[in-house]
Amino acid sequence: MNTRFLGRSGLRVPELCFGTGTFGAGNEVFAAWGNTQDDEARKLIDLCMEAGCNFFDTADIYSDGKSESVLGSAVKHLKREDILISTKATFRGGFEGPNSVGSSRYHLLQAVEGSLKRLGTDYIDVYHMHGFDASTPVDETLSTLDLLVKQGKVRYIACSNFSGWHLMKSLTVSERYGWSKYVGHQVYYSLVGRDYEWELMPLGIEQGVGALVWSPLGWGRLTGKLRRGAPKPTTSRLNNQLATDIGPQIEDEYLYKVVDALDEVAAETGATIPQISLAWLLSRPTISTLIIGARNEEQLKGNLAAVNVKLTTEQIAKLDAASERPLAYPYWHQRQFEERNPRPV
Repeated sequence: MNTRFLGRSGLRVPELCFGTGTFGAGNEVFAAWGNTQDDEARKLIDLCMEAGCNFFDTADIYSDGKSESVLGSAVKHLKREDILISTKATFRGGFEGPNSVGSSRYHLLQAVEGSLKRLGTDYIDVYHMHGFDASTPVDETLSTLDLLVKQGKVRYIACSNFSGWHLMKSLTVSERYGWSKYVGHQVYYSLVGRDYEWELMPLGIEQGVGALVWSPLGWGRLTGKLRRGAPKPTTSRLNNQLATDIGPQIEDEYLYKVVDALDEVAAETGATIPQISLAWLLSRPTISTLIIGARNEEQLKGNLAAVNVKLTTEQIAKLDAASERPLAYPYWHQRQFEERNPRPV
């Protein structure tokens, strides 16, 4: 598996990262994603390692910390320096107390120690702010993260689900004080969710922030199992109303239009719909890695094989056209003046 730099840092990461949101099944939402426990988790980790995918993503909120615990157990037999671990903090995730949420110094120092303990490691390779905390001064968050880097508990810092101004303000504050900068942004981006391209992708290009893409299969919609007139698969997270409500909303007809285009490319390439969807993302600017999930070994092997799918310019254009959406303001206005404001893709 090829590697790419994480933004404008010196850290190289594999093109695919294994997301462990299916580990632990600690509550209703995450049980709808999957129920991978220790033994199966180790098998999936070993499959990833065999394929050259040595990057594993989790968060303290996933199954109220159980995902981190299962991941920590599943990698115990590996040399720590052979793997990369990413985790996140900010949300409450079942932890009590008025200060057990957010990106304050108090919470982050508490959260990082909890993650290190559950993961069974001395350091975290990539530490994400899972969401923007508008109640905490940006300089408090970033000075704390810089301290964690200096202490060696965190190697690189990243954010997740920030808006453009959230990210740009954070980068500016870090630069002003000479603190560690966000080098990655974990974002939702897929063939049926292209809002990332409007502002965050141009910002990532200009500022050197790499994208770590979560839910690259459109919240389970680009598996090839969702089609006109067909029932949802029984194991889909889309059958859980709570899990559906917190995810991206997509109109059925738009989804079917994209799936039709994927079917055409699948017939031309012999690849599966998930593999083509992942390959399309790997052709986009700023992409450092795609975070793939899997309920079982078969799904994982199929997703890992996506790095071998090479799409032609014509096939990419076909998928672009099928998945294009009307732009929000001011992006539709800017698009009219590409001479001075060119598209990133």
